[in-house]
Amino acid sequence: LVVYTWDITDRKEREQDLERKNDRLEEFTRVVSHDLRNPLTVADGRVALAQEECDSEHLEAIGRAVDRIDRILADVLWLAREGRDVGALDAVSLHETIDAAWNLVADRTAHATLRYADGDRPPVTIEADDDRLRQLLENLFANAIDHGGADVTVTVGPVVDGFYVADDGPGIPAEERSEVVTAGYSTRNGGTGFGLRIVKQIADAQGWALDVTEGAAGGARFEITGVGALAE
Repeated sequence: LVVYTWDITDRKEREQDLERKNDRLEEFTRVVSHDLRNPLTVADGRVALAQEECDSEHLEAIGRAVDRIDRILADVLWLAREGRDVGALDAVSLHETIDAAWNLVADRTAHATLRYADGDRPPVTIEADDDRLRQLLENLFANAIDHGGADVTVTVGPVVDGFYVADDGPGIPAEERSEVVTAGYSTRNGGTGFGLRIVKQIADAQGWALDVTEGAAGGARFEITGVGALAE
């Protein structure tokens, strides 16, 4: 009679530790999505009502702070709940999605400019999760405006097997380019540090590669490759 025994104490401890972490994550997302969102909604509504009654630069500043908190919460919840998940892949017009994302993000500034490096080139169709692609572009555009200023020019153009988004802002130092896609890292005081991390997560989820480099105008350039065949 031969008896084999294995000590699985370490494995059980790891499983229990993972379960505790998942429980804490679930509690965290519940607090963020409900307990924090409710008073934030009240604050936003009160600011809007106060602005109808009086004109004050302080109210505008409070409104911007509330918007920033809401953006941080949205980013954190997406990272915590959805992570690398993507939906169904469909044929998506890249130019239409770019325009939709830009119109949403640039609505807060009248001086930022979007231009296409390929001019009047016909729309390109790619296979992607449309919602996630738009989210990726929104974060790249918001990053350009946040760091490049209200009059930033953002250029979108094709690369082999993908596309790029570049701006004429201050750019990202070479030694920091590998760090900007980590959660919580920001080169700007007051930045959330989640936007580019979300870009990286979305790219990874769809099997794309993200490369951070320097643009022709000296600003930041983000290349998305591995997108697959681009069809006219």
